[in-house]
Parts: sequence; structure tokens; C-alpha cells
Amino acid sequence: MELFTRSSPNGLVQDIVMAALPNPAVPFLSVYAHSHQAPEDESHDSALYKDAGIRVASLKSMWRLPTRRLFTPRALSTSHNFSYQSRNMKVLAILYSGGKAAQEEPRLLGTTENQLGIREWLESQGHEFVVSDSKEGADSFFQKHIVDAEVLITTPFHPGYLTRDLVEKAKNLKLCITAGVGSDHIDLNAAVDHKIQVLEVSGSNVVSVAEHVLMSILLLVRNFVPAHEMIERGDWQVSEVARNAFDLENKVVGTIGAGRIGYRVLQRLVPFDCKELLYYDYAPLPENAAKAVNARRVADLKDFVSQCDVVTVNCPLHEGTRGLVNAELLKHFKKGAWLVNTARGAICDADAVAAALKSGQLAGYSGDVWNVQPAPKDHVWRTMKNPLGGGNGMVPHYSGTTLDAQARYAAGTKSILDNYLSNKPQEPQNIIVGLGKYETKAYGQR
Repeated sequence: MELFTRSSPNGLVQDIVMAALPNPAVPFLSVYAHSHQAPEDESHDSALYKDAGIRVASLKSMWRLPTRRLFTPRALSTSHNFSYQSRNMKVLAILYSGGKAAQEEPRLLGTTENQLGIREWLESQGHEFVVSDSKEGADSFFQKHIVDAEVLITTPFHPGYLTRDLVEKAKNLKLCITAGVGSDHIDLNAAVDHKIQVLEVSGSNVVSVAEHVLMSILLLVRNFVPAHEMIERGDWQVSEVARNAFDLENKVVGTIGAGRIGYRVLQRLVPFDCKELLYYDYAPLPENAAKAVNARRVADLKDFVSQCDVVTVNCPLHEGTRGLVNAELLKHFKKGAWLVNTARGAICDADAVAAALKSGQLAGYSGDVWNVQPAPKDHVWRTMKNPLGGGNGMVPHYSGTTLDAQARYAAGTKSILDNYLSNKPQEPQNIIVGLGKYETKAYGQR
């Protein structure tokens, strides 16, 4: 609760007592006021505070503090979160630079130029909002400002990697918000240890990514990229592209992960009359959900990939999934299978995927996520090809940041901040780490 009162000493106590009724959830009220004159009768004022159930320090000593803001720290404890509101907090946002495009298109909200659309809102409440795309190295904006920030906002598209070392230095940090979905750029165990809450805007990207997955499957199966490149070159040789083009109908397609995105991928595959839809997940789908898409669960991962013509990765990155698709697992894929990954680049071993594509074990690999972002110019995934010169559908990480998705995750970020500032409960589905504990199994069996 924040209270503002008149400068007049005679009216100060009465204003506060009227507003601060006894409340077991409000353990104390610290008073900060500014006036040209200190109160004459401190004992009378103190008695009024005591009657209201409020503990005060010396009014004379506090009267000279240069502010008129009256602030009540409050703790809100629910089954999901615990937050503490502080005055004039510092919010640090690490976003990507959108350049000319962001200047011309204000709906590119996830950029340093447009700043999630929340600068005016935060600053109007007296908070400091610092934004940059500088995130690498000790001299980066990120590392310089994380030491005293109370809130960190970053995105999966240009993540600020919050390591345990940085958590140790971030003495004021209480809340990390992922503007989007996927918080693997944060050392979640360190966040648990230091009672730093981690939230993301769950659901903000699910449709966007599911549509991108379907597009990626089709462009691989239909051999679209080489066909388009042929046209750009001014060539026309139908047989060169048709020799490696197929129908999606009657293929077996499987998803690693059948959560919010994976399930929507299965839904969108239903009209294509695939031979079978499979999923691999630590938990089975509800019976009615599985029946709605006619999907079958396969409990063993090697058995799962051996049955699929197309494999799509739709699971979070954590200790159990890092490097999950490696050289050993790729040996169990059908020869000539297609692999799509829009989850996290580090789930797939970069060199193993490139080698499998070059040998023809994979016919194609597509996605928008990279094990390092931005991807280095010499990253093997930029130029890898199958033996016929195609099979590469890689793009920058943008599947979950369409203009529609940006509107959703910007609004969701503001909502999380607003809940934090006003001590309201957070939406349970957004909470990855509560106060000292995980609130989800999405990041492993914890």
C-alpha cells in the first residue's frame, strides 16, 4: 500500500490513521514525510499511531526525509507465490535491437526501441526502467545493471543468460520475467536457492509456434527451399526438386513433448490424414485429449523415433533434455526422416545433426532455435545440406514472436509486473519458480 498525504503536520497523522486500519497482514507502516516544520507534539502523534496498531520510529527523525511518499511493505503469501514490493524499483530489460524495422513498426514490442510498451507506465509510478541489447561479457549493460536490479525482463529471442555467478551478484533481484515462453536462460536452481521468482507468459506463443512447426514440416517434406532457390537463380528443372519431394499424407509424425505447443501441432496435423500421430512425453495425455487427435503414446524414445517419418521437438530445455537428440539417438531414426526443432537449439547436438543430414540419415532439419543466439556466422546449421543439396529449413528465432505473439507477451509481462507491484496472486500457469521452490514439472521431474 502506498499513501500520499498533505504537507501539513496537523493533518498528517489523521490522514494516515484513516487509511491504515489495523490489519494482521500489515505488520508495520514506515512513514516518510516532508514538511517545512516538524510536529510539535510527538507523543500525541505516537499515541494515535499506537491506537491504529501501527509501530513508528521517531517522527522528528523521519520528518526530514526528502519524500512525501508513505509506503507500506507487504508480503502476499499464496500457494503459488510470495512477493515483496519495494519503492522506486529498478527494472532491467534485455531485448533485441530492432533497428529501422522497429522504428517503422511500433508493434515490434519485443525490441529495445519499443520496450514492450511499458516504459511510460513504469516511469509514471516512479520506477527506473533500463533497456539494452548488450548482454555478453563483464562490460555488458546486462552484467553492469543486474547487480542492483529488482526485476529482470528478458526474452527467448535475445536471452540474457542469468548464471549462478550473476545471481550471486544480483543482491536486489526478486523477480525474473520471460517475455515469452521458455526460461532456460535462467539458472533455475540458483533462483530457487536465492528465493528469486521466475515467471513467463505461458500460452503467449503456442499458436504461433505450432503454426511454424507445421510450416517447417511441409517445407521439408515438399522440398520447398531448393525449389524456391532454383527460381531465384533463374533455373527451371522440375526433376531436380521433385526427386526429393513427398506428400505428408500417410506419413507417421511424432512429437517429443505433447504440452501446450506439442498438442496444438497434433491438432493441426489431423486434416493431413497422416498414417499415425505419435507422442513421447513423461505424462500421458488425458484420454479424451488423446482420442480427439487419435494420438498414441510411445514410452521409449528410441522406439518412438524409429517409427516416425517426421519428428518434431516441442519440449522445454532442462538437464534431462539437453543434448537429447544426439548421435546415438539419430542412429535409431528412420533413414531419411525429417526433424523439426522449434523448442530449444541445445536439445539437439549441433554437430550430430549436421553429420546426420550430410550422410542422408536425416533428409532434412528445420527450426528457428540455435544453441547460441544470435547464431555465429560460421554456425554449422546455417549451411548444412543433405546429399541432394537441400534439407535445410533454418531461420532466425522468430516462430514465437509474430506481431500477434508480441502483443500477447507484452500484455502478459505488464500483467505479471502489475500483480507484483500490487501484491496480487500471479496466474499459476505462469509461475516456473515460486519463493524457494519449483512450481512446475515442465523443467524436469523435480
